[in-house]
Amino acid sequence: MRARNAGSTTCLALGIWVACQLPQPVAAQNKQTAEARWGKDIAAFEAADKTNPPPRGAVLFAGSSSIRLWTNLARSFPGHKVINRGFGGSEVADSVAFADRIAIPYRPRLILLYAGDNDIAAGKSAERVFSDFKAFVNKVEPALPHTHIGYIAIKPCPAREKFLDQVKTANRLIRDYCATNDRLLFIDVFTPMLSVEGRPRPVWFVEDGLHPNAQGYELWASILRPILDQYDPPKDRGTGR
Repeated sequence: MRARNAGSTTCLALGIWVACQLPQPVAAQNKQTAEARWGKDIAAFEAADKTNPPPRGAVLFAGSSSIRLWTNLARSFPGHKVINRGFGGSEVADSVAFADRIAIPYRPRLILLYAGDNDIAAGKSAERVFSDFKAFVNKVEPALPHTHIGYIAIKPCPAREKFLDQVKTANRLIRDYCATNDRLLFIDVFTPMLSVEGRPRPVWFVEDGLHPNAQGYELWASILRPILDQYDPPKDRGTGR
């Protein structure tokens, strides 16, 4: 009897050890990685929200450093309530991980997400970028059934021109997906930033060849203003619906 019990205990312990060695689900891994990299940034947003709560029913800009560095965002869209929640060199999966902390609580009228070029530069496929955007939509839609979600196309960075084909594929996949859902929209900032030869134009970028300069942000704003006017019309502003 003792030998049998000892054997059962050994098997149980072995089973627990094996289970611990199995890889965690991708979502859990992404969340842990995102927290380690960006937890302090997100906590800073939450602390600021306590002292200066953002308005509900606003337009939320989220995503990577191209959003974070848009320092004159409010001035770019006069007459609209906008919130900037761009952080670091984040990827699409990071916005998925933190959607319940920096997107859903604000109950925005419109979410505009920019991310994807860091993902591809880090080795992720265009298909993975597309899959992560779908994960973002699937996380936000049930919680915010009246919110529209826009994806700002991955820009053609001069410093990352070697990834241009993958960027085009990711943009195409997301564009076609957005066309299947009335609550989604794809904003093409990619094409206007190309030269007539189809190459990235440095004129839109700061010296690093990665981030838009003032002229580049004004180009984005000129493309986005009609969209904000459509989804955040004056007569509906401030209702929070």
